[in-house]
Amino acid sequence: MQQTSATFLRLVDIMNELREKCPWDKKQTIQTLRHLTIEETYELADAISANDWMGVKEELGDLLLHIVFYSRIGAEQKKFTLEEVINGVCEKLITRHPHIYGDVKVNNEEDVKQNWEKLKLKEGKKSVLGGVPKSLPSMVKAMRLQDKSKQVGFEWDNTAQVWDKVEEEMEELKEAVESGDKDKMEDELGDVFFSLVNFARFLQVDAENALERTNKKFIHRFTKMEEEAALQNKFLHDLTLDEMDALWNMIKKRDSGTIG
Repeated sequence: MQQTSATFLRLVDIMNELREKCPWDKKQTIQTLRHLTIEETYELADAISANDWMGVKEELGDLLLHIVFYSRIGAEQKKFTLEEVINGVCEKLITRHPHIYGDVKVNNEEDVKQNWEKLKLKEGKKSVLGGVPKSLPSMVKAMRLQDKSKQVGFEWDNTAQVWDKVEEEMEELKEAVESGDKDKMEDELGDVFFSLVNFARFLQVDAENALERTNKKFIHRFTKMEEEAALQNKFLHDLTLDEMDALWNMIKKRDSGTIG
């Protein structure tokens, strides 16, 4: 623990020195750092998805640097200090874990999450959904909204019910397509996506990860198609759809058991 404290203070000292001496670091504001922080967060997400532990370690370091950076700027603006940031999250954790630091009894993780949401409402949050960031990617936001609404009992009883809802939304989408109403199609397609995210949650599958796996699979197979076409001294646009489909199926068969 002492070594960890010393290492953290080393980072703080380096950040302070950079802020005072480096032209780039001196120029940064919370607004200019914002998009960089988002980028670092996605890089961490990529490392996690790839199960790249060295990458996770590196990206966590980058995010920690951003936290220290924001705190330094906050202190300069006389808004808050790094100590206040750290103490704030410590107090929040203690307050929201009464089953550890108090006399509340819980049976499982769901009880913990329900207590967490109740405590947030007591702290002044107007809605259970209030803590979901507006700028979250839509699929991640759908998962968070569903998970939070679950904490107050707004939840299906079983997976079969959720699948029935998926099928119901699919029928409504078909009707919208038949009507030719673009706005209605978009609305119903959104409902289908939302219900599928819910179904994934009941399967205990991360919908975002599932889609990203398919994205990566598509990229892999499409680039392999380009390579196969290049071996024939062709580009994909030189091939017919049937020829491309044959290439795709060949690559898919070759990947069977390794890519999925």
